[in-house]
Amino acid sequence: MRRHLRLFVTAARFDLVEHARNRLAMVLVALFIPTWISLAHAVIPDRPVTFRLRATGRLLAPAGNQITQITGAINAVTLITGFMMFAVTFNGGRFDRRLAMAGYPRIHLVLAKTTSLTLASVTIAAYATVVIRAAWSPHQPLQLAAGLFCGAMTYGALGVVFGSLLRREVEGMFALVMTSLVDVGLQSPLASGGTESVAVQLLPTYGTMQAATAAGFTHRPLPGDLAVQVLWFTGAALLGLLAFHRRTKDALTTRPPLRPPWPSRHRQPARPARATSTPR
Repeated sequence: MRRHLRLFVTAARFDLVEHARNRLAMVLVALFIPTWISLAHAVIPDRPVTFRLRATGRLLAPAGNQITQITGAINAVTLITGFMMFAVTFNGGRFDRRLAMAGYPRIHLVLAKTTSLTLASVTIAAYATVVIRAAWSPHQPLQLAAGLFCGAMTYGALGVVFGSLLRREVEGMFALVMTSLVDVGLQSPLASGGTESVAVQLLPTYGTMQAATAAGFTHRPLPGDLAVQVLWFTGAALLGLLAFHRRTKDALTTRPPLRPPWPSRHRQPARPARATSTPR
């Protein structure tokens, strides 16, 4: 038991150190989240935006800058968490393969990544909720933080998937940015007025958007939409687990290429060594 705990703690420490070395992610957490949320509150007009919340069927008319803060917080939290997990998976891929080849249990590596993702998601979601509460008071701040946390976990798992499958860093960043833009953009009440399309329910942060919007402007809890977001995280986590398993399995099964027993035609025959006489 102590051995497994020691292996898990060691792997978790490696992941946390890798996160701490990602200075760009630390700057984004510290500056981008409050800057983006504050600009949304200051620049977007506060006139009411009418839309129908799909989860409750209720017609809402919140201030435009407030609903923009919620959608902006979802966009920022998911992007930053996805970027952090993509970076630690992409940059630490060789290190994980070496650990697997050395016999390090892969289950401990997976649990360590899950732990670091959970800690990062809790911190970022709580931070974004505090920044929003500095401007106005959502009706259900705990549900707002829970919705942001579930969305961050989902995109963190997607970051592990992209980091395990894609071969270039720019490909992973482009995939994360485009996924988040399409996801949040199609759901934004400010842009779509609350679309009635059923396809919106298939987007990665549908549960987060519904729960966070209801938390900001209603007193009705939405555990079902949080459960939908947990299902999204579970599916993304399973994909990440399969991708990580395949990546480390390839490392374990890699063998040097077999050489034929006969000499190659292109290989020059060895010349016999010349006898040399030593002078007397």
